[in-house]
Amino acid sequence: MLVVMQEGASEESVQRVIDRLVTMGFTVHRSTGVAHTILGGVGPIDDFDPAGFEVLEGVQECHRIVSAYKLANRRFRPQGTVIEAGSVRIGGPEMIVMAGPCSVESEEQIEISAEQVARAGAKVIRGGAFKPRSSPYSFQGHGEAGLKMLRAAADRNGLLVVSEVMDRSQIPLLCEYADILQVGARNMQNFNLLRELGTVNKPVLLKRGIAATIEELLLSAEYIMSGGNHRILLCERGIRTFETATRNTMDISAIPVLQQLTHLPVVADPSHGVGKRQLVGAMARASVAAGADALIVEVHHDPDHALSDGAQSLYPEQFGDLMKQLRGIAAAVGRSIA
Repeated sequence: MLVVMQEGASEESVQRVIDRLVTMGFTVHRSTGVAHTILGGVGPIDDFDPAGFEVLEGVQECHRIVSAYKLANRRFRPQGTVIEAGSVRIGGPEMIVMAGPCSVESEEQIEISAEQVARAGAKVIRGGAFKPRSSPYSFQGHGEAGLKMLRAAADRNGLLVVSEVMDRSQIPLLCEYADILQVGARNMQNFNLLRELGTVNKPVLLKRGIAATIEELLLSAEYIMSGGNHRILLCERGIRTFETATRNTMDISAIPVLQQLTHLPVVADPSHGVGKRQLVGAMARASVAAGADALIVEVHHDPDHALSDGAQSLYPEQFGDLMKQLRGIAAAVGRSIA
């Protein structure tokens, strides 16, 4: 349920409503906006009369939230959520770009990548130290050594780090080195992992599963949020369809749909969305035009010899040109890219 307090409602009035919700068995989540305090009650109780809350002192209105996702629902925070990671704010007027190689291959490779993406305007470097690969014989990443190289390169170039966590046991290690923890498409419904991420104080980049509906993505976010971590970035990275011309089918429409349904920022991953270098730029431009709050793009200084995902990685020159194009598109839709 959702209780909207009147503008200027006293703290005593707010606390009385919270106490009543707790007595009824609800877990209460408080959101304070510019003018109103909003109380979200999450619990198993459906048989209650919202009018019983609307007569309480300081209450403006009360609604039953009928969707399966409560905390991620746009009605819980109509003004939207801005996720802060270091000096970066995702979900505000500035659109953020994350870029870098699919995986950390060597100290030299990640240092070159960090310098190049930072120069072009990226604020976050991506790079995998643990790589979930379809084949057990493919490169699986360098583990903690890769994270150390990634962190050092990021720090030298003034960047934040986003890297993938694959298992609950890896969370402490990723928290030590990364600013944003990524949950890959294969793990979107790894509910034990999601529950554990609900207990950490780090933003989580949650990628849509390869065959997941938008509601399933939001329910996965709800798993994390129900544990107390509300710093979630939702990522559209393409879904598997009958089409074979691209690696996946980039669902651009998911961006505005998500922004209608949820207050959480939306990230687009055009590299995985299509899987072909020559198409990444077009999907990145379309994502910005559709209203994405951030992009995550694969960039490699020598993609033809990359150990993973070279075919979808941009050359640094291509990324630099793309950033110039994206600035113009962002300005046209009322956003900016530094």
